[in-house]
Amino acid sequence: MDEIEKLLKEHHVRPTAMRLLMYKFLHEKSVAVTLNDIESGFDKSERTTLYRTIKTFEKNGLVHQIDDGTGVAKYALDEPEKGKSQDLHLHFHCTICNETICLTDHKIPHISLPKGFITEDMNLVLKGICDKCSGD
Repeated sequence: MDEIEKLLKEHHVRPTAMRLLMYKFLHEKSVAVTLNDIESGFDKSERTTLYRTIKTFEKNGLVHQIDDGTGVAKYALDEPEKGKSQDLHLHFHCTICNETICLTDHKIPHISLPKGFITEDMNLVLKGICDKCSGD
């Protein structure tokens, strides 16, 4: 937990017990998770506490929210210590298992917009069948 505590402090997040546990929980996931998934992992915690924690992480650059078209926000951990920037990467949503995966090694290319247009957010989600469901 010392590494997690240090990382939280570097992102200006006070390392409370819940925040340490939440970070560890997200770190162990290989797919993006919903607030309901988080609630299931913390059955004795209040929903508002979990929501505030995930929003604090998002505000301070520890997680990013993914809109994969399902109508439910999903969250994935940003892990700068692995040298993988979470900015402008692809996401893949499997239409069979309903999981959403960050493809951090696949960056979204720079897109030039016409004069006067200002990009505030970008999200690119590919949809199809993941490697687990396709059998590869």
